[in-house]
Amino acid sequence: MLVEGELAPGQRLSEAALAETLQISRNTLREAFRVLTREGLLKHEPNRGVTVAEPDMASIIDIYRVRRFIECKAIAQGYPLHPGALHMREAVEVGKRAREARDWMAVGTANMMFHKAIVELADSPRLVVFYGQISAELRLAFGLLGDPEFLHMPYVDMNASILRCIEEGRPEEATQMLEAYLVQSERTVLAAYERSRKR
Repeated sequence: MLVEGELAPGQRLSEAALAETLQISRNTLREAFRVLTREGLLKHEPNRGVTVAEPDMASIIDIYRVRRFIECKAIAQGYPLHPGALHMREAVEVGKRAREARDWMAVGTANMMFHKAIVELADSPRLVVFYGQISAELRLAFGLLGDPEFLHMPYVDMNASILRCIEEGRPEEATQMLEAYLVQSERTVLAAYERSRKR
C-alpha cells in the first residue's frame, strides 16, 4: 500500500480498519507496524497511534544518493535480452496505457516498476530486496507533491528513451540519461518538500 501510493505521508492508520481491510489479525498487523516502523516507513507515537512517516529533506537527498549509486551502476551492465530489460519494457507499456487513461497513480506505480527492473540488471537479489524499501520511502516523498500528473507524466517518455538505449546496446548513453533523470526528479521532489513545509 505504501509503494502503490495508497497511504499518504502523515496519514493516521486505524488498526481496526486496516486489519479488516487486509483480513489479518490485529497481532499480525501490529508486527507489520513494528517492522515498518523499524524501516522508517511508519511512525509510532505513544497515545497517538501509528502514522505514515513524512520524509524530511535529508532523507530525500539520501534516497536519491542511494538511487544514483545503485541504478546507474546497474544500468551500465544492461543488455537487450536481460530479464530486467524485458521487465523495463513491460513497465514502459503499462506506464503508457496508464497515461492514456490519465491514471496518474498507476503511472507512478509503473515508474516504480521500471526502476525496480533497472536494479534487476545488477543480478543481485539482495539489491532488489533493498531497493523495495527505498521504493516505499520514495513513494512517500512523492506523496508530498500532491500533483501526481506533474510528477510522473514527463518520466513515461524518459523511461522509453532509456529503454531504447538498452535495447539498442547503448548502456553508456542510458547511464547518462538516467543520471540526468534522477537529478531532475530529485529537484522536483525537494521543491515539493519545500512547498509542503510552507503550507
